[in-house]
Amino acid sequence: MDLQFQYRTAFWLLLLIPVLSGFFYFYLRWKKKAVSTIGDPRLVSELIREASPFRVVLKFVLLMTAVAAGIFSLVNPRKPGGDTGGSRKGIDVVIALDISRSMWAKDIAPNRLEKAKTIINDLIDKMPDNRIGLVLFAGKAYLQMPLTSDHSAAKLFVASADPTAIPQQGTVISDAMNMTDRAFNKQERKFKSVILFSDGEDHDPDALATAREMAARGVMINTVGIGTAEGTIITDPSTGMPALDAMGNRINSRLNASELMLIASLTNGIYVQINQTADPADQIIGHLSGVKKEALSDISLVNFKSYYLWFAIPMFLLILAEFFVPERKKLVIV
Repeated sequence: MDLQFQYRTAFWLLLLIPVLSGFFYFYLRWKKKAVSTIGDPRLVSELIREASPFRVVLKFVLLMTAVAAGIFSLVNPRKPGGDTGGSRKGIDVVIALDISRSMWAKDIAPNRLEKAKTIINDLIDKMPDNRIGLVLFAGKAYLQMPLTSDHSAAKLFVASADPTAIPQQGTVISDAMNMTDRAFNKQERKFKSVILFSDGEDHDPDALATAREMAARGVMINTVGIGTAEGTIITDPSTGMPALDAMGNRINSRLNASELMLIASLTNGIYVQINQTADPADQIIGHLSGVKKEALSDISLVNFKSYYLWFAIPMFLLILAEFFVPERKKLVIV
């Protein structure tokens, strides 16, 4: 890679220089006109003989040069050093993991959440060329990790996922899908996939409408159903006691496979049910392998050498010089 600028939009700040220069020009004209209207030209000339128009202009030039140097420092010129990342073949995959309390249910051993984590880690191992993102959701969805090729970091985030991390409980699948959609690059309209792990106990009627909208933008949603149709009571692993609803009754959680199936079918994805498939990861990978893969530039693991100090130091020196340049001439007393 050649020299690049990390924050290119900061170049718009360069427009400040011609704007400020214009104000300075009109200020000098106003000042000259004001002096000419004060009184007798010879008397006025004697009164302002200590002033140095050249030094006033010099101070302004120094200040504007410092502003330009500061802007170039802000955009952070940089070059890659060490691992340059390069190109890879793959697609972008965002994994959405349901961490509502119902995922503590043990109708899938050891419980739904731990089983989902095992499958996700297996998926990550089998997608070495794909960028992975992670969204955690319950009553609200959070982008836990943006798209990256750092699969080790992805596994760490998956391992730490827990229902206690989200105070707002429930299962709002539409919010999770919207969050996964925001994780993708909007400029790339193809080859995006979501893998959604949930027991399907959705508390929001907008999931299917959201799925249709995402399908129109070229996003495939593959769903993984975790649980059984019979279900079981939810047990809090920290206390070993059954979870209770607002009325004090035990909560029995069942898999809602129908909604997860519909979401997958609407987006050309597949539905996989954990207790009915020997290897869910292989089934999902097999479906994703039919998606066209293209070369993607990945800079998430690139180590860059920055050159902002080459401009920050001159900026500081120019401001210092401007401060010490006087506007008045040195008087020679005879």
